[in-house]
Amino acid sequence: MESTWYVATIWIGLALVASIISIRTAISVALVEICVGVVGGNFLSLDPHTEWISFLAGFGAILLTFLAGAEIETNVLRKYGKETLTIGLVAFFFPFLGAMSYAYYVAHWAPEASMICGIALSTTSVAVVYAVMVETGFNETELGKLILAACFVNDLGTVVALGVLFANYNYWLIAFTIVTAIVLFITPWFLRGFLKIFSNHVSEPGIKLLFIILFGLGWLATKANSEAVLPAYLLGLVVANIFKENREMVRHLRTATFALLTPFYFLKAGTIVSLSAMYTGFGLIIALLLVKMATKFVGVFPLTKVFNLTGRTGMYTTLLMSTGLTFGSISALFGYTRGIITQDQYTILVTVVIGSAVVPTLIAQWFFKPRTIDMIGTATIGKTCDTPLRKSIPEKG
Repeated sequence: MESTWYVATIWIGLALVASIISIRTAISVALVEICVGVVGGNFLSLDPHTEWISFLAGFGAILLTFLAGAEIETNVLRKYGKETLTIGLVAFFFPFLGAMSYAYYVAHWAPEASMICGIALSTTSVAVVYAVMVETGFNETELGKLILAACFVNDLGTVVALGVLFANYNYWLIAFTIVTAIVLFITPWFLRGFLKIFSNHVSEPGIKLLFIILFGLGWLATKANSEAVLPAYLLGLVVANIFKENREMVRHLRTATFALLTPFYFLKAGTIVSLSAMYTGFGLIIALLLVKMATKFVGVFPLTKVFNLTGRTGMYTTLLMSTGLTFGSISALFGYTRGIITQDQYTILVTVVIGSAVVPTLIAQWFFKPRTIDMIGTATIGKTCDTPLRKSIPEKG
């Protein structure tokens, strides 16, 4: 028992250090936690395979995915359905096929390991993009809302691929599919009625109800050899409107998730990274990062022209769609824990994911951040937006 408390003290201490660094540097706390985890795994001999740490880390990944789905504005998905679906799906398929092909034909990885590579590098980072949108004020614009919605579609493709490609096609998968569909259908009206009766209580029965649903779906997903983040992401989407009506409950859930659970997930993701493997695989890391960015550019940038974005704004959109962090690390960790990829391959993928969170973001912010003058002549997005961009983009940069 004494050693358990000691280990917990070290892990929470590292989480505190990561939070302070994140606040002082204005860098995503998830990114900092992964980097701090790298230090802990390589120099403090932290064991990421401890059972209770693995449980907290897995629970953190599920809740983080659920909250990401709940952040999506469904009205934006309806309003920009054509744009978000097209950009999001292309932004998933191009890097998925490109990275998978490179890993298989050039790096000579095994077929399943190559699939994990393609999935991990197909993602965007909703966390990174949302932070950039808030910082620049673009989250209140039509352009910012479209980018965030496209990120959701992109990451939905990622979690669906992760769940489908590695599932066991048996009775458990059928049961998982049927139960998930039923739960997604009935949860919105049941949860709304439940919260009308039991909301605003210190014990938060509404959050406990969500935990039961997430645990149950996660158990079924595990039995089907699928991934628990898939039903969590979809559940978050279907309750998004209810969350907007219960802000206090959401604040409590978010606080618990980011204060206690996600630090264990991202720290664990970092502890598995091997610095020696990073050094020996540096060339492959650079190559895969270029593959991800190049395939995102080839797929997304032409579409920005189709939807009437200017060159600068189109490049900005493309670069933000090239980011990756949360779902990329989730996919890599899934492959490692299932024995699909080795620790060296995991290290390479996580390093590429970290690089994709930093490099495209910096290029976008330094060289292509939209200005009002860039919007002249572009009245709408895809001729479906009723708010002129030049009225909604602030005069910055």
